[in-house]
This record gives sequence, C-alpha cells and structure tokens, in this order.
Amino acid sequence: MNPNLTLLQPYPFEKLAQLKVGCHPPTDLKAINLSLGEPQHPTPELILSALHAAFPTLNRYPTTKGSESLLNSITYWLQQRFQLPAGSIDAQQQILPVNGTREALFSFAQAVINVKKNNPLVVMPNPFYQIYEGAALLAGAQPYYLPCLEENGFQPDFSQVPLKVWQDCQLLYLCSPNNPTGAVLEQATLEMLIRYAEEYDFIIAADECYSELYLNEQSPSVGLLQACAHLKRWDFKRCIVFHSLSKRSNAPGLRSGFVAGDAEIIRQFLHYRTYHGCAMSPAVQAASTAAWRDESHVVANRQLYREKYAAVLEILKPVLSLTLPAAGFYLWPQTPIADDKFAQRLFNRYHVTVLPGRYLSRPTNDGDPGQQRCRIALVAPLADCIEAAQRIRYFLETGL
Repeated sequence: MNPNLTLLQPYPFEKLAQLKVGCHPPTDLKAINLSLGEPQHPTPELILSALHAAFPTLNRYPTTKGSESLLNSITYWLQQRFQLPAGSIDAQQQILPVNGTREALFSFAQAVINVKKNNPLVVMPNPFYQIYEGAALLAGAQPYYLPCLEENGFQPDFSQVPLKVWQDCQLLYLCSPNNPTGAVLEQATLEMLIRYAEEYDFIIAADECYSELYLNEQSPSVGLLQACAHLKRWDFKRCIVFHSLSKRSNAPGLRSGFVAGDAEIIRQFLHYRTYHGCAMSPAVQAASTAAWRDESHVVANRQLYREKYAAVLEILKPVLSLTLPAAGFYLWPQTPIADDKFAQRLFNRYHVTVLPGRYLSRPTNDGDPGQQRCRIALVAPLADCIEAAQRIRYFLETGL
C-alpha cells in the first residue's frame, strides 16, 4: 500500500460521527443537519430535462476533453461572469470538464507535484477543504498551512509567509469565497499572488466553487482569471481555476464542474486524465451545457440564501459572536465553549448538527484557527434554518 495513506486524517464527518457516539437527542425534535455543505434547494428543471433528454447518448463512450457544446457554453459563461473579452479563452485548449471540483482538486496535485525536487510544499489556507491536504500528502508533498484569522478578515496573511516557503512551494490552493469563513480575496491580492507564482515558479489552483453565492448582487466575487486579465496576462500562466455546478445550480449529485486556465497545464492535465479514466458522462455533459447557459436560476438561488442569512442572523446575533460573510452559505461563529463540546451538546440536547471548527483546521505554532468556532451550513429549507437557529439560541440562553 502507498505508505502516505497512513498520513491521512479521518474525514471531518467521520470525526463528527464519533463525536455523536453515546448521544441520545430528543426524539420529539426533528433532526436538523447544518454540518454538511450539500445544497438542498431543488435542482432546476432545465437541468433535469436536459439530463433526461440525453439518456439515449449513454451507448457511447464520452471523450475526456468534453463536447464542443459544453466547452463553448463554459467559455461564454467565463467571459460573461468574469468580464473577459470575447476570444480571450480558447475552449479547446484552456478548458476541461471534470466530475465535480473535489476529484479535480485532488487529481490535480497528483499531476503537477514533482517529488524529485527537494521539499515540495503545497500551501493552503487553514481552515481548509480537507481534499487539499490529502492531495498534497498522497502526491508526496508536505502541506504548509496559512491561518485565516478574524483580525485579518479570515484571509491568509501572505506577507508573513517565509521566503523559503515560497521557494519550495509547487502548488498554492486558494479558496475564494472561502469554505468555511466566506471571506473573498480582493483582486489586488490575487494579482500579487500571480506575480509570486511567476517569481517563485509555482502553480495557483483557485477553488472558486462558491463564486456564485455572493450576497451583494452588485458586487460579485473576483476570480483568478479576472485578475490575470487585469494584468494583461492572457495566457493565464501558472493559473488554474476550478468551478462546479454543485453550489451554483443545486446539482451536487450531477458531479459536474470544469477547470480552466494555462493551456500548457491543461494539456498535461488532460494527458493525466486520459489515463485516470474520468471522462464525464454524455448525459451529464448535456445537462451541464444547459446549466452554464442559464443565469436566472442562479440569481434566484442567491436570493434564497440572503433570506436565510437575514432570518438566522436576526435570531443568533444577540447570543453568538458571528458576522455576515461576503459569500457562500456558511456561518463561522465563535463558540462560548470548546467547539467539539458545543457541537456534541447541541446535538444531544436539541437534535441540531453543526461541525466543530477544529475538524476543518490544523494546529500550528501560532495556534489552531478552527478551535472555538463551528461551521453552520445554511443549506436546509428556510423554516428548518429558522427552527435550528431558535434551538441554538435557546441552548445558549439556558446554559451549556
């Protein structure tokens, strides 16, 4: 077996299951799960219709590269969403469909890490999506964690990264909007990191799967390719973005997304994926094409999350230290007791599940940025989110 498998920690939800062992929540209260970032809004009918209509195509093997119609729809969406000029993206050379960003974020590290170089590092935010860490370890690299602290707007302080780390860095994972904090990197920060990537010769993998869940309709989150364009770097050198339909279009079961950016990296990643055997189903390609071509359902989706945030914050702000994030569907509040104890007692007494922050972070010499916090995913229906918030408030007001 690959010895690096022993380096992998249990996944956060494995830890959560263990935390619940021995708990006996009241059976007269409906279980409300706010721990998993799985969208619960209905999948748009246009996606379901396109998927059903494409079932006859299942008698053919799909190409790893993707259909022309899918690539063209993604190209148009990227150009419209991130204010890129027409013709700035080559659909055939700079885009690849993937089976959700999770598998792509993992496999990307396996393709790009060069273990023959001394001390390969993969730099990532902390807390983080655990796939980044697992991908780094199984690729033979070491993770380097950048704490995302409240005093820095829940963003990494890139100015404090030691020079030696940048010199050894081969891959930088970004997550903007961030999971779990909801923080959004500014364009100036992205431009600075693009310059760093050129100076120190590393690749930026920008996880932008929450990019369409911004809360201010007039202020969409900035993307990495958008920052490249502002710098007139039309080759998107060393830059790759990851996008998904899971959050944008409420289609997590579709397992559909794409990567885009540097044509040379895409070429080699395609070569890897041809052997990897991960071509997207023709029916999923058809449904994805329909999804990327429509924006109305995305606008409606954002409004649903705004309504949840407004209702839940009104209930919880008097009793819990939290702030409204810029994007995403998570809350990242401080907990008045240890985060794992908070989650365990809340579940045991009020049948509400949240995720302890320490399950999403790692301790460093500067502390553990996930301790004394929890992640609350506002993915359940509005009524359930309100009910859960009321239970959490009662839990806090009546003693922990």
